[in-house]
Amino acid sequence: MIADSQATQVVDIHRTVRGPEELERLLQRGEISVGLYIPPDFGRRLQDPERPAAQLLADGTDPGVLMAARQLAQIRLDYDTAADKPSGEPVFEVRNFYNPERRSALNIVPGLIGVILTLTMVLFTAVAIVREAERGNLELLINTPVHTIELMLGKIIPYVLIGPVQVSIILALGTLLFGVPVRGALYQVYLAALLSIAANLTLGLVISTAAKTQFQAMQMTFFFFLPSILLSGVMFPFAGMPKAAQYLSELLPLTHFIRMIRGIMLRGASLAEMPGEVVALIVFAGVTLTVAVSRFSKTLD
Repeated sequence: MIADSQATQVVDIHRTVRGPEELERLLQRGEISVGLYIPPDFGRRLQDPERPAAQLLADGTDPGVLMAARQLAQIRLDYDTAADKPSGEPVFEVRNFYNPERRSALNIVPGLIGVILTLTMVLFTAVAIVREAERGNLELLINTPVHTIELMLGKIIPYVLIGPVQVSIILALGTLLFGVPVRGALYQVYLAALLSIAANLTLGLVISTAAKTQFQAMQMTFFFFLPSILLSGVMFPFAGMPKAAQYLSELLPLTHFIRMIRGIMLRGASLAEMPGEVVALIVFAGVTLTVAVSRFSKTLD
């Protein structure tokens, strides 16, 4: 059955575990999207028309994954020991974790937090430095005793305070109007948001030091924003993208934030269970801040 499942080119076996409890933990951490559970009485279940022979434990937070699991459950797997099983009887039973009602709001609201933070944070800081240059204030800043890194932080800090306010508004509306749960700790949501805010603000500073006018800065922002929406997994399932698109999406901070926010809000995971996403955002913020400070220092010189 495992070989026939892999032959569908939908299933990719990552690891083997001892029981369904381990599969559920892997689902919660986001390490797998679907778990295949083969019960001890698998052979007996094959001959029982009333019971499915195996179970697919699917992460219901991603509609694409759930749809693929339900389609996989409809395939026919033929065995000699299942001669008495009615033709066309499904072998798999799909168990939808974290979104049993299949409500689209549970998938949209967490993604909306990431989309709004990405757009606003990058756009706010993208016009910060170039606006000073257009108004003629950059020469005044050059003559002040303010260091480059201090000026950069002064441009970032006000928006760091605005970001959590946006997150609070979206969470409140999502909870009150659409019943979106927050299964993880609330402070974990804000920690993940702060990591995303830092990464997007430093990216905006890089754009601001590269652009010559505010209009050019806005155009560069949308040039970055559109691929982020298309490749991050907000609109399309990440696993269904070509490999080249998956590699490119790993460079986008929105990709890692979407994984974190869905894991915390919908699966009840913590940031400690997603260290790769945390490290990716920290590294992205550090690299872009270094580039922004270097470019701005050359501008002042």
